[in-house]
Amino acid sequence: MRNNPIIWADYPDVDVIRVNDAYYMVSTTMHFMPGCVILRSYDLVNWEVAAHVYDVLDDTPDQKLEGEKHIYGKGMWAASLRHHKGKFYVCFVANDTHKTYLFTADDINGPWKKSEIEGFYHDPSLLFDDDGRVYIIYGNTEIHLTELKEDLSAPKPNGLNRIIVRDTQPHYLGYEGSHLYKINGKYYAFFIHMPKNEHSRRTEACFTADSLEGKFTGRDIFNDDMGYHNSGIAQGGIVDTSDGKWYAILFQDHGAVGRIPVIVPMHWEDDFPVFDKTAPEYIEISSTRPEYRYKSLVGSDDFIYKPDENGKVRLKDFWQWNHVPDASLWSVTEKLGTYRIHSGKISPNLTFAINTLTQRTMGPACEAIVTLDGSELKNGDYAGLSFLISSYGLIALTKENDQYYLVMLARTTKDKTIFGNLVDSKPGEEFGRVPLNGSRVILKAHGNFEDGIDECKFYYQAEEGWKKLGITHNMAWKMDEFVGCRFGLFLYSTKEIGGTAEFSEFKYIIMK
Repeated sequence: MRNNPIIWADYPDVDVIRVNDAYYMVSTTMHFMPGCVILRSYDLVNWEVAAHVYDVLDDTPDQKLEGEKHIYGKGMWAASLRHHKGKFYVCFVANDTHKTYLFTADDINGPWKKSEIEGFYHDPSLLFDDDGRVYIIYGNTEIHLTELKEDLSAPKPNGLNRIIVRDTQPHYLGYEGSHLYKINGKYYAFFIHMPKNEHSRRTEACFTADSLEGKFTGRDIFNDDMGYHNSGIAQGGIVDTSDGKWYAILFQDHGAVGRIPVIVPMHWEDDFPVFDKTAPEYIEISSTRPEYRYKSLVGSDDFIYKPDENGKVRLKDFWQWNHVPDASLWSVTEKLGTYRIHSGKISPNLTFAINTLTQRTMGPACEAIVTLDGSELKNGDYAGLSFLISSYGLIALTKENDQYYLVMLARTTKDKTIFGNLVDSKPGEEFGRVPLNGSRVILKAHGNFEDGIDECKFYYQAEEGWKKLGITHNMAWKMDEFVGCRFGLFLYSTKEIGGTAEFSEFKYIIMK
């Protein structure tokens, strides 16, 4: 039984560290809130959520989905995670605000203190050198090294500032996704790379130097796709175990389910990293806590929550909102065991719906089941269960002329730009409709991601059992949203605000 890729879900742009007996891995979360997830492991194979670095990043109109504003394809990217002198550091840029953020904490669970680094550093990596100086490397094709002030607030005046690597060969993707380390007195910079060659797929590269003022030399060091559609495994961090073994955790594009992390054993020869030729399908690594039981990265929810001493409710770690939620328009305490969404804006489609509650989909296949009560819907409302992605599919309860219907919608998109300007207001095409006598229904969404099939199907429970509604829809990962598809519980209004949808008994099933 294979366990690599180590997580068959959307955790891209990973960086990984070890602190004592624990491993921590950060990943890109783009427009989802809370954001900048950090996972924890004791064996590099099994993972759980340790923390989200922030609940809300900047609370801008775009981040809040005001009107038809959004940050799809933007948000936080490719964080650098470091631990130095007892403090955790997370550094990343957000491509909507064009700022570089620095979060610090004494404990991985927070609280995290937010600040900014003057400038914009694409795919950054921090390095705390032995002499107390601090550096950041970043860029695409040309990789820059910039010395920072001691407090990391800005570039250091008259500090080191140079290009250390430049891709001068024909390429589809220049060096980027930087990860910088100092190991046994030498400096190592790792990158993702996509040269023009017979494979034309992404590879992992490494360059090394004896000093930061010296010449960096290197090459591509890993080129494998694990037999998956020529999709190269690259970009990520390296980490050592307490017994001296080394591993790289990289990611691989895996279609609609997203970009998923893969572990690759490595060792050192003549002070240069050597990766295993291929990523193993199964890997066994000694656990520092063999009896530890991990929380699931996805899961079911009965929506029974109690407010804390401050009157606030924090949902289970596997939930994230699509963009910043509006706290006045959702609740899990108004009615015990129910997630209630109130409509507060007119939206043309699912893409612009506020308070869509999401979980990552998980390969090779998974399904979600939820009970929906739409008795408080307004005419023109849509509430239901979706696979949230730009080429989304959904099943929804809607109300027209005071009559309830169950509909299945799906949408395809075509990329016009590389990063995130294609998010339109088209509602999607209706492929199925049935009238309902009541307003309560049990829905099911099934996704199959085996070998890039990337199909979703939708069902509702009838007296004779599950009945499929609409088509089997093909989803596609695209750069307009830049994330893998997710289950989403949603409500949006097309005619008038004020409607309410109630969700209960959410069940998540991973199909082995």
